[in-house]
Amino acid sequence: MAAKKPYQLKMEYYAVLCAFTLCRILPLGVLEILSDFLGALLWTFIPRRRRIAVENVRHALNGRHEDLGEARAIARQSCKAFFMIPFEAVKVRSMLARPDRMEHLRERIRGVDELFRKARAIHDESGGGIFVTPHIGNWEILPYASSVVGIPLAVVARPLDNPLLEKLLYANRVGSGQMVVPKKNALFKLKKLLQRRMSIGVLPDQATAKGLPVNFFGRKALATPVPALLAVVHRRPIVVVACCRKWDNFHYEGFVSDPIYPAAHDDEKQELIRLTEAMNREMERIILRYPEQYLWMHNRWKTY
Repeated sequence: MAAKKPYQLKMEYYAVLCAFTLCRILPLGVLEILSDFLGALLWTFIPRRRRIAVENVRHALNGRHEDLGEARAIARQSCKAFFMIPFEAVKVRSMLARPDRMEHLRERIRGVDELFRKARAIHDESGGGIFVTPHIGNWEILPYASSVVGIPLAVVARPLDNPLLEKLLYANRVGSGQMVVPKKNALFKLKKLLQRRMSIGVLPDQATAKGLPVNFFGRKALATPVPALLAVVHRRPIVVVACCRKWDNFHYEGFVSDPIYPAAHDDEKQELIRLTEAMNREMERIILRYPEQYLWMHNRWKTY
């Protein structure tokens, strides 16, 4: 693919900047309507992603959503959910900057104090943990939540192709106090951060050519070994977290799994697979609860 010209990069940047400004002004109800419209465009005009999403739903939820119409409805709704992510992230970032932020969180997320206490206790007792989340609900909110809890967090992220947008996104992320680690060659940096008793944030449910073949919804999928490798080398737990919207007046359900600890082992590869599959089972549990909010359009079971 040819590199974009400078004027194209600037047009993208100003378009996103305008979108951020509108997100701050418009109420969430209007943004939900807009995300539904954008999701419909994605569903209609990008047939390849539509096919992948429907097939993924049918295979992953076999026995629960075998009907093609129901699978299409879940996949269609996930397109809308995808566009709600940046809209909500802008709104939530403003809310979490307020002095009364905990009161707002208590109104929106049932049991948020207990969830925060659990996450903070795992971090403190372990000297830093590996917090992972699937691409479900709004994963962009979670690093901001970590700043509220007081967990020093380093998030692994792939830099955007547009350097202007990357600078904008980076400024928004580090504004919450989190550290952003570029995805490429991140392992050495993450090891250093764990030694400094920081926690790590990873989205581990994307296909990767260098992944481990593990079970995910009954089929082998290639999964990154990074969370399990960090857990084994540094004796830190893996914790699956998520924030899913309930679609009723913009309330949410939060998830913090029990910690998944590395065990004594004779075969490191088998221990990596065990940890990764245990992590996948926790992610499956959340996805089954809110399947319409998962990123089904990604080719999770891609082969290389």
